[in-house]
Amino acid sequence: MSKLTPQEISEKVREAGVVGAGGAGFPTHVKLSAQAEIVIVNAAECEPLLKTDQQLAARYPEELIKGLTLAMESTGAPKGIIALKAKYKEAIIALTPYVQTRDNLEIVIMPDIYPAGDEVITIWLTTGRRVPPGGIPLNIGVVVNNVQTLINVAKAAEGTPVTTRTLTVTGAVKNPITVTVPIGTSIRDVLELAGGEQGDLAYINGGPMMGSLISDLSAPVTKTTGGLIALPKGHMLIERKGMTVDSILRIAKTVCEQCSFCTDLCPRHLIGHELPPHKLIRAVNYQKVGDPSLVTSALTCSECGVCEAYACPVGISPLRVNIALKAELRAQGIKYQGELGKVDPMAQHRLVPSARLMDRLRLRPWYKEAPLSLDKYEPEEVSLKLQQHIGAAAVPVVQVGDRVRVGQLIGDIPEGALGAKLHASLEGTVTQVTPQAITIGKGGAAK
Repeated sequence: MSKLTPQEISEKVREAGVVGAGGAGFPTHVKLSAQAEIVIVNAAECEPLLKTDQQLAARYPEELIKGLTLAMESTGAPKGIIALKAKYKEAIIALTPYVQTRDNLEIVIMPDIYPAGDEVITIWLTTGRRVPPGGIPLNIGVVVNNVQTLINVAKAAEGTPVTTRTLTVTGAVKNPITVTVPIGTSIRDVLELAGGEQGDLAYINGGPMMGSLISDLSAPVTKTTGGLIALPKGHMLIERKGMTVDSILRIAKTVCEQCSFCTDLCPRHLIGHELPPHKLIRAVNYQKVGDPSLVTSALTCSECGVCEAYACPVGISPLRVNIALKAELRAQGIKYQGELGKVDPMAQHRLVPSARLMDRLRLRPWYKEAPLSLDKYEPEEVSLKLQQHIGAAAVPVVQVGDRVRVGQLIGDIPEGALGAKLHASLEGTVTQVTPQAITIGKGGAAK
């Protein structure tokens, strides 16, 4: 047990600027201020090609267990679960000795399917509990954090803020690698660590399923940058992600045959959420005609991409339609009010095997080892976004000309807002402060 009280743990995590290292970056101190029955370590590495969490778990098991223990103490949770896949043998071997000595910790092996790693599916597969549609894990007494987040929690307890990000750089690069870089390092600089650009390529920020196209290689790495994947510009994933919403809607209106495969394979629908992608396509095609509950069920879409990348036989993207619907509904302040239904009796058999997904996405040529590098990288300049998470952007507390050290507070949480603190990731001089970012360069004279 740590010597810190639950309130002190949460406060140290707040001071360190820890946010969820996967997904949207929810401020972790808020999660740890709640009461829970189970804390789950999401080490499933949901997306194909990415390897960060499994490698960090294998390399730093003690820090991960410490972070998990602190999260359990802070939330009062009597049980901790580490969710892994059987193929992550090195992580299992590294963690097992720690779990064997603790009655309240357990490693749970999940099937090698997609989207194991999505927190709602991970909770269901490891505990049998189901998050209600439109709800959050705390509604059923669960808190979920990924590996890198909990390692950051362990560091926060020692007074070390978040200043780096570990991410996998893979695909059509010369030397696929998993690297740790200062937050604010440009994507171009990170790609150079993997051998640089190799031909006429496009890049995805995150995983192949849920990641987004990168339009600017000068953009900075943030606390939530999940990975960088390089693919030829003609690859099906790049072309699909580059399609406009208007073109997707036109295709949906002309070729959707209402086969319902997208609904049959939708992970949320399988565990009892109302969400029926094929009916949402039909509703949108006819000016949103249909039950209001059905239309608003788009708000419960996890954006996992199974419907567009695996289920649809005619190339429609229910995912992008749902994203457009969600934006429209949220702008109107509409919330989903439906209830949890029954689990599909075929649910576990309809989740997509990872190997089959890799083949469907034509990613086999790019599935390569990306070993974890322990080298320390220091760029000449970093640009730290003031908003790297859900909530309000950080407020700068430095100005141009200030000299800063690594770990120094440069952005604070606005009064009374949900947010996260921001710390310098490079020792140097503040060269620019804008409403969007703070830039720090190694050179430059102090003011």
